[in-house]
Amino acid sequence: MSAGRAAEALDLLVRQSATLAVAESLTGGLLGSAFAGVPGASRAFRGGVIAYATDLKHALLAVPEDLLRREGAVHPEVAAAMARGAAKLCGATYGLAVTGVAGPDPQDGKPVGTVHIAVSGPGDQVWRRNLGRGGSRQEIRVRTVDEAVDLLAGVLKRSNGEHSG
Repeated sequence: MSAGRAAEALDLLVRQSATLAVAESLTGGLLGSAFAGVPGASRAFRGGVIAYATDLKHALLAVPEDLLRREGAVHPEVAAAMARGAAKLCGATYGLAVTGVAGPDPQDGKPVGTVHIAVSGPGDQVWRRNLGRGGSRQEIRVRTVDEAVDLLAGVLKRSNGEHSG
């Protein structure tokens, strides 16, 4: 997984005097671990929520019940709501969230490999990335973490006036 990219994102957060919280579903803790594994992570990483069950997305992260009923747990707006909810719950500047289908079976009518990633930031800004590639359950989970960390690092670079690579 992208340990170097996670370290880069944490460094950018520290330089901006900002903090991060995560909300994850299909990754089951891998996303938070990517950040917590970086030495000095506590300077910017506040924590996170593993909301694997759909009802916990509402109960813990304030994802609107009507959105979950209408769209299911695998939807770009659910990822955005999870990101906002994590940031609010943990008192962080940025929220980073992932929701999707790692398999082995489709969920909510969405095929295996469907993933939605969102970053929420200051001023209620939201950045999104959607994935739709197959692979094994573990490959999908690892790729989701890599893509989420990459999205966050890109957002932070742009907000810091840098160009992302």
